[in-house]
Amino acid sequence: MRRFTGFEHGMGIGGWLTNYKRFNVLPQNRRLMLTIGDMEHFASYITEEDVAYIAKLGMDHIRLGFDQIVVEEVPGVYREEIFKHIDNFIAWCNKYGLNVVLNLHKAVGNYCDIQEEVELLDDEGLQERFIALWLAFENRYAQDNSIAFELLNEVRDVDPVKWNQLAQKTINAIRQQNPDRKLIIGSTCWNSVQTLDKLQIFEDANVIYTFHMYEPFEFTHQRGVLQADTLFYNRKMPYPCDIERYRDFRRTLFGANDAYSGLAQMDSAFIRQFLKPAADWIKAHPDKILWCGEFGTIRHADIRWRENWMQDVIAFLKEQEIPYCVWNYLSTPNDGNRFSLVDDDNRQILSEKMARIIRGEKI
Repeated sequence: MRRFTGFEHGMGIGGWLTNYKRFNVLPQNRRLMLTIGDMEHFASYITEEDVAYIAKLGMDHIRLGFDQIVVEEVPGVYREEIFKHIDNFIAWCNKYGLNVVLNLHKAVGNYCDIQEEVELLDDEGLQERFIALWLAFENRYAQDNSIAFELLNEVRDVDPVKWNQLAQKTINAIRQQNPDRKLIIGSTCWNSVQTLDKLQIFEDANVIYTFHMYEPFEFTHQRGVLQADTLFYNRKMPYPCDIERYRDFRRTLFGANDAYSGLAQMDSAFIRQFLKPAADWIKAHPDKILWCGEFGTIRHADIRWRENWMQDVIAFLKEQEIPYCVWNYLSTPNDGNRFSLVDDDNRQILSEKMARIIRGEKI
């Protein structure tokens, strides 16, 4: 498999230009509006010191999520103030030797955590806005081919053919301006590894493919307040653990035909079985790059359990030579799914063992 040089082990940043507040609690007519408080948050939440610290932790790249409504004031008009924040962020990354993935985390018509009235893949006007937004980024950063563009985070459970078609149109538009831009594209069902085989293989050497990893979900999102199942279940869960202790919950999620009924433990064997489609994909496409762009555990899970899970996931990724980016550096106070790996007050890594694990060191 080809190497994703300079993007081997990274850190995601959410909570700044995306996930700065949770839209599911807002009425429909306020979800896509920005406030004075939002703009103050964008101007102060991430600083050069944060980027320097991520570099000090040993990361080689940062995946920066942003929302379409944060950058786009109205269709075709973009906020210079926000672009200057991104300019500054890229300059900081350059200063500290970090590469950059710019990730459209939430597009109008494809919010991973709310259902919208009009879906991106069903509306030609929204698709034109989507492509125009990426062309605006290409125009601005045309002189820096080290920046990778991740076209869309966690495409919903939609027709994969429609997503493949929009991805191809976007690739074609960007290629008219820049044949060398690294473009990252994930599959449907929220970047599930289980739908990688539904993602088109593009005739383009600079396309990188991606997936996310949050299994077992009842562990990574335990007692999470934004998902009905984990909120209802409301139970602490260690890792590794005996599957049978949590069989009742898995049945509420998956029914009687639990795909992991043959396993006794939620452990490294569980991880390997769930991620087998990634290993199969690599064997089928040895000339392509596969990148795990997001994986992590909810903040309030015991740090020892988080370390155990992260170590097992990264061990699999390194075995398969899959580059990766952990989620997430920092969480806002109102984020219902706080996945931060640093303390949200002092912004220091939660444990030195975790720092070694995410760097990919052997423990």
